[in-house]
Amino acid sequence: MAAPAPGLISVFSSPQELGASLAQLVAQQAACCLAGARGRFALGLSGGSLVSMLARELPASAAPAGAANLARWTLGFCDERLVPFEHAESTYGLYRAFPGDSIPVFDLLILGVGPDGHTCSLFPDHPLLQEREKIVAPISDSPKPPPQRVTLTLPVLNAARMVIFVATGEGKAAILKRILEDKEENPLPATLVQPHTGKLCWFLDEAAARLLTVPFEKHSTL
Repeated sequence: MAAPAPGLISVFSSPQELGASLAQLVAQQAACCLAGARGRFALGLSGGSLVSMLARELPASAAPAGAANLARWTLGFCDERLVPFEHAESTYGLYRAFPGDSIPVFDLLILGVGPDGHTCSLFPDHPLLQEREKIVAPISDSPKPPPQRVTLTLPVLNAARMVIFVATGEGKAAILKRILEDKEENPLPATLVQPHTGKLCWFLDEAAARLLTVPFEKHSTL
């Protein structure tokens, strides 16, 4: 099987620079959507290390838009652990589908990727990778604790207008090389995220990108 196009790959010198650039891109994408005919911005967020990164950088980037524009943002979660909201493993809140659409279309999804190639709560070789009817699906046998979760499915991920994968640290280098460069008979979940009409981007730091041989753009805010 031929490897799909990896999308635009951007590499930053540190997680801090990556986070600042990511927040700026989110704010720019929001401004474009709010100025359009729909007048709304739908943002899908993942948990894990992205939470602290976005919590640190996004408020300052989004603040200039003003409260009125921020009220037109719709936030969804790309997956969630089935634990109480107060639990340390909770991404917070349950995903709610947008009314009126058979498949919700996010303006922007920000996804992480695990060292096994999973994204959201879609894990390698799991039956949920074949799900085509549900937009949100439960999982009770997650190989990563906690075992019970809910997740967006691939049809929703691939309907998005823009998808950004974020990965930092040397521990992600090997799996990123497999995702972005290798041709595998059974593609990893993150490899299967290929937006039908949207844009796919990767935001990596230098440690995560160290094994890549495909072309990428080097960024620095210094």
